[in-house]
Amino acid sequence: MLFFKNYAFNCRLLRFWITGFLLLAGLYLSSCREKEPPARKVVFKAREVEIDIEDTLKYPNALITSLHRKNRWVDSVFRRLTPEERIAQLMIVEAFSNQGPEHEEDVLHLIKKYKVGGLIFFQGGPVRQAKLTNKFQAASKVPLLISMDAESGIGMRMDSAIQYPLPMLLGAINNDSLIYRMGAEIAMEFKRLGMHLNFAPVVDINNNPANPIIGYRAFGENKNDVASKSLAYMLGMQSEGIIATAKHFPGHGDTNVDSHHDLPVIPYGRDRLDSLELYPFRELIQAGVGGIMVAHMHLPKLDSTSNLPSTLSRPIVTDLLKKELEFGGLVVTDAMVMKGVTKYFKAGEAEVRALEAGNDVLERLVSVPKAIEAIKLAIRQKRLSQVDIDKRCKKVLSAKYWVGLNKYQPIVLDSLYADLTASRAYETNWRLAEGSLTMLHNQSHIIPLQRKKRVKYAVVAVGASKPTFFQKRLSEYVPVENFVLPRRSDKKARLALRRKLKKYKQVVIGLYGPSIRPSNTLLLAKEELDLVNELLDQKNSLVVLFDNAYTLTQLKDIRKADGLIVGYQQLLPVQEAAAKLVAGRISANGKLPVTVNEYFKYGDGL
Repeated sequence: MLFFKNYAFNCRLLRFWITGFLLLAGLYLSSCREKEPPARKVVFKAREVEIDIEDTLKYPNALITSLHRKNRWVDSVFRRLTPEERIAQLMIVEAFSNQGPEHEEDVLHLIKKYKVGGLIFFQGGPVRQAKLTNKFQAASKVPLLISMDAESGIGMRMDSAIQYPLPMLLGAINNDSLIYRMGAEIAMEFKRLGMHLNFAPVVDINNNPANPIIGYRAFGENKNDVASKSLAYMLGMQSEGIIATAKHFPGHGDTNVDSHHDLPVIPYGRDRLDSLELYPFRELIQAGVGGIMVAHMHLPKLDSTSNLPSTLSRPIVTDLLKKELEFGGLVVTDAMVMKGVTKYFKAGEAEVRALEAGNDVLERLVSVPKAIEAIKLAIRQKRLSQVDIDKRCKKVLSAKYWVGLNKYQPIVLDSLYADLTASRAYETNWRLAEGSLTMLHNQSHIIPLQRKKRVKYAVVAVGASKPTFFQKRLSEYVPVENFVLPRRSDKKARLALRRKLKKYKQVVIGLYGPSIRPSNTLLLAKEELDLVNELLDQKNSLVVLFDNAYTLTQLKDIRKADGLIVGYQQLLPVQEAAAKLVAGRISANGKLPVTVNEYFKYGDGL
């Protein structure tokens, strides 16, 4: 499935995948790094390559195995916890490194008083977060499991860090080894920041263009592509010792409601789910994914309880995910602060129901004190049992052991920024960008632009407030004149632009969304869209879209473009790669990962 010829980590990958092959063939290998007693060294031979089963970080089943085997460190830590502290070990609370001393004290209070099990970091900076992590870990009775919702790397959440592409762009790439490499790079950055658990990859199949919350966060609409690419990402992370979390079970791709704001209702039954949404989850479970996050969605055909989110449903979490799909990793709730759960269930009751359903980890609670008290009451009322809580506590502690928290060391601050911005990470980003560019039109071979005497090309950045990186880079390859059509432009500016563009026979149009993240709309005014459509109708035009592929539908004359390239995001590596493609320095290799409309369909790409 993966092609390793371009990947520098070929030795590790070869060992990893041969072991995976043996596992899928039915050879269930188990190992443990625990030194008490020393693990027996086991060597298998396959295709003339020796496989040393001593280092559990290298093998896909090692994490799941570790979560369920007896462990002296886990037992010793567990015995020092009170019943209430064992409950708190199942809780991950939010932390920010940019919200000041008051927020810091709030988090410290939860760590010291309640002994919460982990943190999920959001916005801030790497050095600030590292300092806070060291402080929080020093205050904790048990080493904290540090997590982040970093679907495109730590740069998605913090400044001064590399942001890798989001899944829709990755879905256009034909070389999955690049995605494995990205997963490994993200894992190394996680480890350098003292983190252990990433709430990624997204394995939802986005087959609903109107989906307000998934969209560009999904690898695409094809279940095989989604499974293949999310598998590569997951294996890249877990091969480097970071726990991956597939989400959002049982599939959030075909919704028109954002579960942050309300409870989506999914009308489909098992036939549909088995044939589509569950497919990537099955594949990742078989490959040993460490965690699965359950979504806040109501599926009445799986659980008819009124207004019950899947997170709180035993038929979905225990019967389907844990028993039928045989998932033995960490089952994590989506954020318990989201309206998809809080609209119908109060703090405390929601957490009790989540544990009744079978979840192991409660993420981002409304109130830790209320949740703990409600869970203790539920134990006294026999709704929950302390035995089950204890089992889940040991499971969480086993995950902490697997990521090395039995040998916790503070984060070294020296050279932190340099380590997080290594040249190999930038190279990975460039290669991902170049591999994703998708050419949908190239009439009369308008691409590449030709260097001609006394010929300049007009390049218009639509939706930008100043000349863009794409324009700057393209000007280094071919003679161009750069123009900008910003949002909220006035009539006078548009008239002036029209006059200037009349002397050019050919125009290159760069389309930019309103944010560095892809958007569901370009947010251009009607007059600005009219001007772009006019250029498409009257000129030899070449369009490069630096946004969500679905936004192509906002230009009624987009099919008239002689050249059309989709770049999916505004990331600088994407803009550089697009300039190279337009100038003929590289070729296009990407394919549309989604169907945009009747003209631009899944798999299109020249």
